[in-house]
Amino acid sequence: MMPLTRTLDRGSTLFLCGLAVLAIVVPTLNLLFPPSSPLHVPTYLVSLFGKYVCYALLALAIDLIWGYCGILSLGHGAFFALGGYAMGMYLMRQIGTRGVYAHPVLPDFMVFLNWPELPVYWYGFQHFPYAALMVVLVPGALAFVFGWFAFRSRVTGVYLSIITQALTYALMLGFFRNNFGFGGNNGLTDFKDILGFNVRAQGTRAVLFAVSVAALMLGFLVCRAIVTSRFGKVLIAIRDAEARTRFLGYRVESYKLFVFTLSACMAGIAGALYVPQVGIINPSEFSPANSIEAAIWVAVGGRGTLTGAIIGAVVVNYAKTTFTTGALAPYWLFVLGGLFIAVTLLLPRGIVGTFRHWLTERRRDGVAKVVVSPVPDPRPAE
Repeated sequence: MMPLTRTLDRGSTLFLCGLAVLAIVVPTLNLLFPPSSPLHVPTYLVSLFGKYVCYALLALAIDLIWGYCGILSLGHGAFFALGGYAMGMYLMRQIGTRGVYAHPVLPDFMVFLNWPELPVYWYGFQHFPYAALMVVLVPGALAFVFGWFAFRSRVTGVYLSIITQALTYALMLGFFRNNFGFGGNNGLTDFKDILGFNVRAQGTRAVLFAVSVAALMLGFLVCRAIVTSRFGKVLIAIRDAEARTRFLGYRVESYKLFVFTLSACMAGIAGALYVPQVGIINPSEFSPANSIEAAIWVAVGGRGTLTGAIIGAVVVNYAKTTFTTGALAPYWLFVLGGLFIAVTLLLPRGIVGTFRHWLTERRRDGVAKVVVSPVPDPRPAE
């Protein structure tokens, strides 16, 4: 892997510095300033910003496979939700006798449904290290198995997008069933503690936000290290000419399988950080519409840019927060569809991609306008 100084350019370094400042400033303004101060950031905004950061990490995971390898996944919401459920199972095991039915082991929904004992697949989730391992392992294992069969069968393009969408839809139907053991349509909620700290406390929310930003920064560094390496050049070659890359002797399926599995693990981490900040995880997170919306975030910000995916996720979700409150709520889907059409027709490179293209063209025009004065012909000797 390339050294860090060669992995990060000036723009990436500034972007990471901005994220670091955000991770420090927002919790500081929330914890050190009283609510009466104009500099105070309310706790609900800290949680909202944390949710945006988790969405940004999901968008970054999608941009890695779509923007650099040409794999358009319309089912990444499944990996996001699986990571969220793994964290939700840990949080449910921390409730204990403080639940409605005060059962020391079984979650409330299992007591209500007359489950006699805890299912085997819930074992171990009372320990945070085990739950953290499952956050990465479960989405990664599913992506590896799915990708193994899909890529070895050379399923590409729209066909791959359709079967990823079918995958998340099948999981949504399964998790809606009460006998699946994950709370049915109500999902997992009423969380109390995380690592012994009150999950609803102001300080805990601030720390979760800072951890989410740190995870986004780490994910960005990993993606930059990949796309700027020789491995990343092969990914771009697969995106642009897969058949030619295969004819040159590269094992295309192995490259695609690795990056797809890594992307799923990143999505799982995003889901795990998302759950304690919003306080619930239910089967609606598996909805194919959520995965399609995540792809729109990347398209709006600019695929193949990394920073564009993050910016697109924040911009679109901020717009969603604005439009889904008040009288504009019924029109959000029309706005989202119109935004996608407008970006496709007017800004096919996305926000960041268009800005970079404009800067490149401006520099090229500036170089073209530089006129080198010709050397005058020597005068004849007198």
